[in-house]
Amino acid sequence: MHFTEIEHKFVLDGSFDMATFRQTLARLGPVRTAVLQVRDRYCLTADGQAQHYILRHRFDRELHQLTIKALASDPEVRDEINLDLGHHKGDQAAQVDAFTARMGVVWRGELLKALEVWYFADCEVVYYEATGGGRTVRCVEFEAVGQASEPDALAVIARYEQATGLDPATRSRQSLVDLLFPGVLPLR
Repeated sequence: MHFTEIEHKFVLDGSFDMATFRQTLARLGPVRTAVLQVRDRYCLTADGQAQHYILRHRFDRELHQLTIKALASDPEVRDEINLDLGHHKGDQAAQVDAFTARMGVVWRGELLKALEVWYFADCEVVYYEATGGGRTVRCVEFEAVGQASEPDALAVIARYEQATGLDPATRSRQSLVDLLFPGVLPLR
């Protein structure tokens, strides 16, 4: 489970009641909250196309990571391995570009996210507006953290979905890259 991401993403429309959502999460008692601006830079390599993974370089005030994310037809449960690049050397975009260039890059894309995060002991709840590829999407994600098994993680997510009134039957089965850059990722 250490290298497994388990999450549900919901693409929101104009009728989503953000004020009620915020109030509900506040009543649930998050450990902390944050408002962040995030830049995610994605890189698809020839091997990533063949082996179904994508690389992500994230830099914001909390995280500086290089991540390998498995591509799946349903991103509910997938492999995710994060390397912490630390903030001590600042944004290492040039180093990441040079590193990935050696891997046969077939596509690069960048997206920006304005997000709010509610950190709970067992789940991270994130609302964001993401822009990239000439598109914008608003989403809520529930990501289970620290569970010992997939069923335990899915039960945590179900609890937060129920508390906030989001129906798991309406969750998106597309990754954020699929939503903002349609047709870029290989079929899985």
